[in-house]
Amino acid sequence: MATRRGFGALRRLPSKRWQASYTGPDLGRHTAPHTFDSKADAEAWLVHERALVEGEGWVAPKRRIEVAERLAPPTFGEYARQWLADRSLKPRTVEGYEHLLRRYLEPEFGDLLVSNLTPAVVRRWWAGLSPDHPTVNARAYALLRAVLTTAVGEELLASNPCRVRGASNPPTKKQIRPATLDELDVLVEEMPDQFGALVLLCAWCALRVGEVLELRRRDLDLDRGLVKVTRAVSWVRGQPVIGTPKSAAGTREVSLPPHIVPALKQHLEQHVLPEAGALLFPSRSDHRRHLQPTVLHTAWREARSAAGRDDLRIHDMRHTGATMAAMTGATLAELQARLGHSTVAAALRYQHAAQGRDAEIAARLSDLAWPKND
Repeated sequence: MATRRGFGALRRLPSKRWQASYTGPDLGRHTAPHTFDSKADAEAWLVHERALVEGEGWVAPKRRIEVAERLAPPTFGEYARQWLADRSLKPRTVEGYEHLLRRYLEPEFGDLLVSNLTPAVVRRWWAGLSPDHPTVNARAYALLRAVLTTAVGEELLASNPCRVRGASNPPTKKQIRPATLDELDVLVEEMPDQFGALVLLCAWCALRVGEVLELRRRDLDLDRGLVKVTRAVSWVRGQPVIGTPKSAAGTREVSLPPHIVPALKQHLEQHVLPEAGALLFPSRSDHRRHLQPTVLHTAWREARSAAGRDDLRIHDMRHTGATMAAMTGATLAELQARLGHSTVAAALRYQHAAQGRDAEIAARLSDLAWPKND
């Protein structure tokens, strides 16, 4: 039964609770966002609403609630998810960040208001992480710090509470020992026939595996001795995703060492469909689909075992190629261009790896000083 009043109406529901409503300046009927235990409480809500109507800047109750919810301080979980959605990232990167949020950050911080995160809260979380996964821990901390850096910029926090010294720096990676020429020969020989050329491209051209697996027939110019890198494939939730190379500098043309050209020509003839868009290294079961990484890695484990190098990852072929290029005397700028790096920092690693040539350089300097007799 509804009770009419000078302003608004009250109605007692079957549940014994009271509902209040009124006609607003927009001539629409507006109902209280919740019911009331008593008639007096419902009347008090109408008195408050009437004061708003008679004042300036009235806003419908529902709209006021929507605005209030939007302006309410966000929880870390809400803010981090929006932070991720607002960024233009590669699918594989998004997948990695989502895993870190779901597994490491949201269980601890998800329900906390961003404004309630303090250095003590972050420090306790960091101290409680398992020491068995230092690299993943560092990535999770780096993501947390990045999200909260944005929160500081948006004035949700006065300062970033991530203050654990060195926490975002992963431990020093183990030293990668490049494959020798003899080991490289064994690796190529022991891989299935259709994968030998893949190892050659990764090693002698220092290409990333994702770049090689997206190469098409048209990307190889054997007459000019070039391979064109314009795309890469990554696997996200079991599906191939084609995108650009890892960095802007990753789009490049790489010169082929002449000695691998015959092997690449043979590979095109025996294992690649004739159309220009045919994949160089397709699935075994369907030449129009990408090769599954698990198939490649299974073959790789057997080949590296035969070479006596169980420590080698297939990505280390890129490291091998970069080191060999540095040993030829390539400059930092040349290495940077060949490897597709946006900065010289990564290329510098390979120049350092080539420093073992110093004794050879010293010997050649002596040859200049004391020319050998004819």
